[in-house]
Amino acid sequence: MLSGIIKLFSFLPTKQVEKMEKVLKESGEQTLNPDFCKRLTGGFNRSSGRAGKPAIKWIEVQSWFQDRLQECTHKVSCPPNVSKELCVLPETFPSNKLHESSQMPEGDPDLSELEFEARSSKDGAWYDVDTFLTHRFLSSGELEVRVRFVGFGAEEDEWVNVKKAVRERSLPLEHSECHKVKVGDIVLCFQERRDQAIYYDAHVVEIQRKMHDIRGCRCLFLIRYDHDNTEERVHLRRLCCRPTC
Repeated sequence: MLSGIIKLFSFLPTKQVEKMEKVLKESGEQTLNPDFCKRLTGGFNRSSGRAGKPAIKWIEVQSWFQDRLQECTHKVSCPPNVSKELCVLPETFPSNKLHESSQMPEGDPDLSELEFEARSSKDGAWYDVDTFLTHRFLSSGELEVRVRFVGFGAEEDEWVNVKKAVRERSLPLEHSECHKVKVGDIVLCFQERRDQAIYYDAHVVEIQRKMHDIRGCRCLFLIRYDHDNTEERVHLRRLCCRPTC
């Protein structure tokens, strides 16, 4: 089991995975708390073994804990300190990262109350913006900004086109808000693969409405990812809607 989890989240070396297993046993459902995950992730990123490597994001750590807790559904008993309700299926949304600041170059309108996300040119995925560092105009007249992504260091800063790759942050959905999602909507979907877990734009193709239970929304959404046209059925917890949704 442990080897399978290590393959799924290859961003963590075995030593840190073992530490997370220990933390899970000691802290139980507290491991899903965003602040808890941020503190743990900060310690991982400051360790000497992470030098020169991309920063780990707290959302990845939280998702790891969620997957481990979900395995309780296939066991007779749960890890210590985990409530029976949580053991049934922890549907806490792997929410997108919260921003600590949103600064625009001097002279631009005050957008400090807004939160933004930007699309990386490296993988085409969307990441929350921590800071707008500077800006420039291309010979074509288009505006680009240099952004620092939440959870990443300066080595991952990127120049992105404001018109094509910067937008207001997508919004996570509560279980009671599943009715807001309609066929044809553009959503931001948390794509989980063996080697990565990141957010991509997708279109809702089909919706199977189901009765909610103690775990929350049980509806299934068939989505088609825009970047590779693959389809997947997902629960609401993996979707974020656009602000106009």
